[in-house]
Amino acid sequence: MTRFRRLAEITERGLRALVRVDFNVPTRDGRVSDDTRLRAAVPTIRALQAKGCRVALCAHFDRPKGKRVPEMSLAPVRPALEALLGERIVFVDDCIGEAAERAVAGLSEGGVALLENTRFHAGEEGNDPVFAAALARVADIYVNDAFSAAHRAHASTEGVARLLPAFPGLSMEQELTYLARALEQPERPVLGVVGGSKVSTKIELLQNLVRKLDKLAIGGGMANTFLAAQGHPIGASMAEADQAETARRIVQLAAESGCELLLPIDITVAERPAAGEAVRTRGLGQLDSDEKILDAGPQTVARLKRAMDQARTLVWNGPLGVFEVAPFDEGTTNAARHAAILARQGKLVAVAGGGDTVAALNHAGVVQDFTFISTAGGAFLEWLEGKTLPGVAALAVPA
Repeated sequence: MTRFRRLAEITERGLRALVRVDFNVPTRDGRVSDDTRLRAAVPTIRALQAKGCRVALCAHFDRPKGKRVPEMSLAPVRPALEALLGERIVFVDDCIGEAAERAVAGLSEGGVALLENTRFHAGEEGNDPVFAAALARVADIYVNDAFSAAHRAHASTEGVARLLPAFPGLSMEQELTYLARALEQPERPVLGVVGGSKVSTKIELLQNLVRKLDKLAIGGGMANTFLAAQGHPIGASMAEADQAETARRIVQLAAESGCELLLPIDITVAERPAAGEAVRTRGLGQLDSDEKILDAGPQTVARLKRAMDQARTLVWNGPLGVFEVAPFDEGTTNAARHAAILARQGKLVAVAGGGDTVAALNHAGVVQDFTFISTAGGAFLEWLEGKTLPGVAALAVPA
């Protein structure tokens, strides 16, 4: 099993710690409008302060493409972070160079500096070794607390980790712990739920999951492609006709791997996903040519709940229907609430992630009840696909 250093292992006081955080936060009128990502970094900052570290925070913001764009400065983040920490933070107008090195060295023990946008330098996204070395000169140790950026081999996520003693932050460590519990060392049986609109965007994910899961439920628009590939009429529903053969290959791979696929057995349909539309429940092949499949039917959801009852681990990515519009949210909401009950009772390790997934679980009111919710987006999906994440691999302690 991969081993990582832990912050608890730091014994020397006064070390300069370069901490990669995800401060790519939404702003409005020059102010942070959602501080969720800032709050996620606070435990790691506090842990380093307790060790007497001089903390230098680095992050990207937006896409300046290697140029200094004033509107993409991290400066507006400082007041919001100061409010969370209850202390003054030094803002540094660059993330490398003599000024940055001097500012970090001049911090008192436990002091915090926020460095300017790493993407103001072209060497960041290019993982340029010269730029990585310049970042490394700011610090004595490196801490990556941005799992959401771990799928990128950038200088601040991968390059500098090769040059300094490297640690995962507490948020990163939590992600790695729960993701390992979900797929690498899970309690079996393991059930997966994958939804969303397109098979084409999740081919690698599906191919990896059917090799690792005991059961996999497929919902959302991508389920329509699987149904059509098996010869079921889908009316005017969204589907990818060019992915029919891919769907059939995944069905075959699941059978060869011993993974039971749970495709819809009934469906909720309407002519369009809008309030006030006539909504009907249909059996497979019963919908009219102008009807669209917009949610999983009640029998499909009931079967999924039974699968949850039998499982010990659940991995969820993507909604079962058009959850943004009632009543096409019922399938996702009912299934999510059932999983939440099992997780609260300690009967199920329920791990979920991905932007639409988090939004759907928030809509269902169950985010706090799942065992773990990853907000990492792309990194979470690439992990589900079985890919090596450069920002994680760079933290591993050599055997």
